[in-house]
Amino acid sequence: MNKPIKKIAIVGPESTGKSTITSQLAKHYQTLWVPEYARYYCAALTKDCDLQDEVNMFHGQVALEASVLAIAEKELIFCDTTFLTVKIWSDEVFGETPQVVLDALPKYNYDLYLLLDIDLPWQEDPLRDFPHKREHFMQIWHNELQSLNANYILVGGLEDRLDNCILEVERFLQQSH
Repeated sequence: MNKPIKKIAIVGPESTGKSTITSQLAKHYQTLWVPEYARYYCAALTKDCDLQDEVNMFHGQVALEASVLAIAEKELIFCDTTFLTVKIWSDEVFGETPQVVLDALPKYNYDLYLLLDIDLPWQEDPLRDFPHKREHFMQIWHNELQSLNANYILVGGLEDRLDNCILEVERFLQQSH
């Protein structure tokens, strides 16, 4: 029987290096990773994002993760964010979170969250919206992860960010054996 696959989520506010770190971790551990569905979805939007779009992004992220899990051959995958982002954005932009997202939150568990710190310089990107609210979103991430009783670690560093993430993944893997 196959061992369960450990899922490590790379999360945090905008412009903290999540996509870069996630792909680098997957390469380092020679495993698969789940991209951020919302990035592709939002890039294709021809109108302002609405609450239905948030629901669509939730379903897309869940389906993308399920697809990667279905073909994973290693006992570890990395996720470039999770649909918790949908809750955070929905609350911030629309003042509410779709019920389908709230209902799903306790059902999707990640073995470890690496919360990336806001110690990197802001990088402009047409899909990023809040350069002056990084501290605000960092506090929201802490609050949301704590409310889920999530196993998470804050990881920072400029040149050594990847090394710091690998160190935390190694600690986690050693503790879980």
